[in-house]
Parts: sequence; structure tokens; C-alpha cells
Amino acid sequence: MSAVVIHDPTLRDGQHAVRHQLGVAALRGYAQAADAAGIPVVEVGHGNGLGASSLQAGRAAVSDDVMLSTVREALSTSRMGVFMLPGWGTSDDLRKAVAHGTDVVRIGVHCTETSLAERHLEFLREQETEAHCVLLMSHMATPEELAEHAASAVGYGAQAVGIMDSAGHFLPADVGERIGAMAAAVDVPVIFHGHNNLGMAVANSVAAAEAGARIIDGCARGFGAGAGNTQLEVLVPVLERTGFTTGIDLYALLDAAEFAERELMPAPPVTGSLSIVSGLAGVFSGFKHQVLDHSARAGVDARDVFFELGRRQAIAGQEDLIRDVVAELSGKAGA
Repeated sequence: MSAVVIHDPTLRDGQHAVRHQLGVAALRGYAQAADAAGIPVVEVGHGNGLGASSLQAGRAAVSDDVMLSTVREALSTSRMGVFMLPGWGTSDDLRKAVAHGTDVVRIGVHCTETSLAERHLEFLREQETEAHCVLLMSHMATPEELAEHAASAVGYGAQAVGIMDSAGHFLPADVGERIGAMAAAVDVPVIFHGHNNLGMAVANSVAAAEAGARIIDGCARGFGAGAGNTQLEVLVPVLERTGFTTGIDLYALLDAAEFAERELMPAPPVTGSLSIVSGLAGVFSGFKHQVLDHSARAGVDARDVFFELGRRQAIAGQEDLIRDVVAELSGKAGA
């Protein structure tokens, strides 16, 4: 049996679903539950990562410092992870995260812009902190391109590299082809992070493991933007049945999921109509709330907004483009 390391970004990616409003009690309680289950890495932060709390991306309920110190204190065996998007976060944010005892740092970049991670990966290597690089919006690149950028990231110092299906656009064959190409190109663990817009997150994660991924992400109850992430308490036993070991205690994992549903979220994410459109259009699920808000005010169909954003290949960090698209569609409707 092959071992798979589970990373749990419930306390980071899940923030998107509640507009980054998780408080100290929720952070501490879930971290303790995840630790009790033996989840190897628990990731925490604003949904867009270190330094991202802002008017544009949404103000978090508590600061990065408070989030990091709270979760660090709650973990006794699990490692603490953080995520950073260059442009939102800076080297100063990384220094603070390292000072708080962060064990694993992921630098996220658009799938064809790996060079943006270079100096941050080098800095983390100097700090002797485990550094990963994840390629976002990975459906926008071919398997060959992803393999090339994965190799570049490893050259910059990444100790693991992988892809995020940021829009929940992939089917299992798509994932297998890309992960296989990347695994053949690098000699470090390959990561897969799925979203559930088309209801394929668990199947895609299994396909990734079968193609050579050795780090798989999942969130309790699928807590995450739009239709949510890969549902962790389903993913783990399915991987085990498929022939992979995770080292996670199933009952304690189910308890952690119960806590998450009760204390973190108004309701578990569902694969709703707009999430399906987002997945088909290949648009970042984290745009959902802003698309709904701007579309409602302008009286335009949010589905049209998502398909137009997909046509323009919008990526995370281009939230201002939502306003432009809504204004353009509103103008056409009034013409």
C-alpha cells in the first residue's frame, strides 16, 4: 500500500464560504479536533492566504497573527500550514508565519507564472521551512506545460509541487494525465487540491493518487468556496479502500467533521446551479459571492457573468474584472 499525506485547508479555504469570518473559538476547536484525528497538516489563514485581509478580498474576523497563534497552540502532533499568493502576501508575512512556528508554507501562483514564486521559495529554504509550490487555475495549461513549471518550481527550492483545480473544472482523466506528467518530471511529492463544482472532487483526488500524487487536500464537509472542496471525511476512507494509507483515525475524523458542520458553517456546501456554471466556465469558485452581489444590483444573470469571466480567463486576484463584466452586460441589456 502507498502512503498519501493529507493536507487539511478547512481553516483556510473554508474561509471563502463564510467571507473569512471564522473566529478564535472556531479556529481553536477545529484545530484540536483535526489534531486528535491525526491529520498530518492543518492549514490556517484568510481564504486568499497570508496578508490577504483587505477590502478587495474581504476583511478577516481576526488577524493573521491571531489565527496563527491560536492554531499553533491547539496542535500537539499535527503540523501547521499556511498559504500565500505573491502580491497579497509578502516576505514580511512569511517571516511572521515562520516566527509563529509554521511548519509548511505553500506558495500559490498562476499555473504558467512559476517564476513569481522563486524568491519566496528561496527565502523559505534559507529559513529551513518546508516549502511547497501550487499551480492555480491548472485547467488553463497543458500537462506538458504543468510538468515544465513543476520542474522550475523544484529548481527554485520547492520540496513538493502540485496543482489546484481552482474552478472545479477537471474530470478524472484530466487529473490523471496532468498529475502523471508532473510526477514523471520531478523527484519531489506531487500535490492535488480539488474543488467540487461538477461533483468530481473525490473521484479526481483518487485519480490523482493513482497517477502518482502523494499529497492530497481535503476539507471537513467539503467546506470551501462555491460547491466546496474535496470532502475530507469521504476522501480518507475512499483512499484507504483504494489501497492508500493515510494514518488518520476514521472515528476522530468523523468527529472533526461533525464539529465543523456545527461550529464553522451555516450549512455544508452544495453543488448548486451557479457552482456548476463556475466549473463549466473554468472560473475560480471564490468569485461566487461577488458575482452574486454585483449581478443582483445590476439586474443581470449571474450565470452570464461567470461564462463571460471564463471567456476572458479571469483568475484569482482579478476580482475587479467582475464589476467590468457586470457593467458591460448591464449596458448591453439596456441598449
